[in-house]
Amino acid sequence: MTIQELLGIKLPIIQAPMAGVQDHELAAAVSNAGALGSLPCAMLDVEALERELTALTHKTDKPYNVNFFCHRPPEQDSAIEGGWRAALLPYFEEFGLDLATIKSGAGRTPFNEHFAKVLEHFKPPVVSFHFGLPSPSLIAQIRAWGGKVLSSATTVEEALWLEKHGVDAIIAQGLEAGGHRGFFLDKDITTQVGTFALLPQIVDAVSIPVIAAGGIADAKGVQAAMSLGAAGVQVGTAYLLCDEAKTTPIHREALQSNAAHVTALTNLFSGGAARGIVNRAMTELGPMSQKTPAFPLASAAIAPLRAAAEKQGSGDFSPLWAGQNVSGCDAISAAAMTHKLTQYT
Repeated sequence: MTIQELLGIKLPIIQAPMAGVQDHELAAAVSNAGALGSLPCAMLDVEALERELTALTHKTDKPYNVNFFCHRPPEQDSAIEGGWRAALLPYFEEFGLDLATIKSGAGRTPFNEHFAKVLEHFKPPVVSFHFGLPSPSLIAQIRAWGGKVLSSATTVEEALWLEKHGVDAIIAQGLEAGGHRGFFLDKDITTQVGTFALLPQIVDAVSIPVIAAGGIADAKGVQAAMSLGAAGVQVGTAYLLCDEAKTTPIHREALQSNAAHVTALTNLFSGGAARGIVNRAMTELGPMSQKTPAFPLASAAIAPLRAAAEKQGSGDFSPLWAGQNVSGCDAISAAAMTHKLTQYT
């Protein structure tokens, strides 16, 4: 079965869900273009999820994907939190901020029964996950309306685990990919390899469709992934400059600058490893710091610095997520980008 047949789409392209830089508009535009648009839901509460799905289903009657994190929320550790705040204190003083401005809360809630209840009303055709899978009972609810389940693997071991737990297709996330690493069995960065090393290994190891992700930014990259056995590709970074994306002006400027050619994995902005354009915070504090609280607790303390710097037109403390290949970024419509990615025949 092709990925088009499995997901009910015309083109073997999945737009990567990118929390913080998109909403339903990008997802709808990609779906209407014949690919699979994705709605990132990791930073939404139940009410926002219902609003976004209502808007999305009003804009498209084509298949779409909703994406959730399914991490295990960590216990808060006052000692670690205190150390993280102490590390950030000089920057708070620089901007004239008080540590008391830090709001509590992780900002990212894993998939749960409340989200599942909202989804049951809309019955999204595809539900994808980052950081493994939720409980079997929650998966069963998705299966009940005929939803297809996808999840990210960053190693062969994770791919085999996902196949054993019944996913319909695996997203092979290479090290080049922007945003958060989807690893869940082992958080050792040394286990992470590039897309074109990972992809053929996973294809050989499993019997279900594999979707390539990471560093694929143009039609040649799509063709190369397909030649290595990918059933389809997931593309994120290339969509960041599209008309329908909510990428901030600061982020857009960074993507079009020489700075975008230097990215790194960092845990400064959430506590979890994620790839972004190297900025002041990453240079001076990390990029991988031993002082950050566990994912996603680190985000609360750095948020006021981001807001203060952005008011001054600076992305020094912003998560400027991007993959290693920004060459495909283009300020065009999402439909035009989607068709551009398939012009390889």
